[in-house]
Amino acid sequence: MSEIPVTKRSVIVLFSDSKSPSSHRVRLVAKEKDIPIEIIEVDVDNMPEDLLELNPYGTLPTLVDRELVLYDPQVIIEYLDERFPHPPLMAVDPISKARSRQMLRQIETEWYPLVDTIVNSDDQAAVKVARRNLQERLIQLIPAFEHKPYFMNEEYSLVDISMSVLLWRLPSLGIELPKSAKPIVDYAEKVLGREMFLESLSDDEIDMRDVI
Repeated sequence: MSEIPVTKRSVIVLFSDSKSPSSHRVRLVAKEKDIPIEIIEVDVDNMPEDLLELNPYGTLPTLVDRELVLYDPQVIIEYLDERFPHPPLMAVDPISKARSRQMLRQIETEWYPLVDTIVNSDDQAAVKVARRNLQERLIQLIPAFEHKPYFMNEEYSLVDISMSVLLWRLPSLGIELPKSAKPIVDYAEKVLGREMFLESLSDDEIDMRDVI
């Protein structure tokens, strides 16, 4: 029997990089919302032809929901949050929603690229700068972790999902937070200890800490 084309399958399909924070946060959203999703782990050095046909940029993650193909990570997680509204992971009021979206964009476009540089660059000077920049950005946000149960919010949200996949990677990135960052450490223990977070981890991500 021939394989059913991706766009004709009844379940949502996610082409995922098992090491990428961008892919990880999509998998975590799916776990938090108990979304039936087929995850296809992709070798970034050997992209499958069906993915390249669906996504002209050949980027990961790529989500396929029947005829809909999405390949912007922030669009993907917001789509899943609206498509499967329970539990909600985005604030309802416009001001809080705008702040969350702005933070999500900052994490995606400024923070995750620093992770990529640390992991993949052969330029040790660039790696050192990226490591320092990422540590400093986190330290600057210490006050944001002090006053509410979650990041800028009373409830667990898409921002926490995006932040948690980054915090999970800190030890493997060679980043150690100072004692003054205890609010971040306490926050990390809370979000990384969630059952759904642990279930969202790929084998490669488990190996980043090797604690499960």
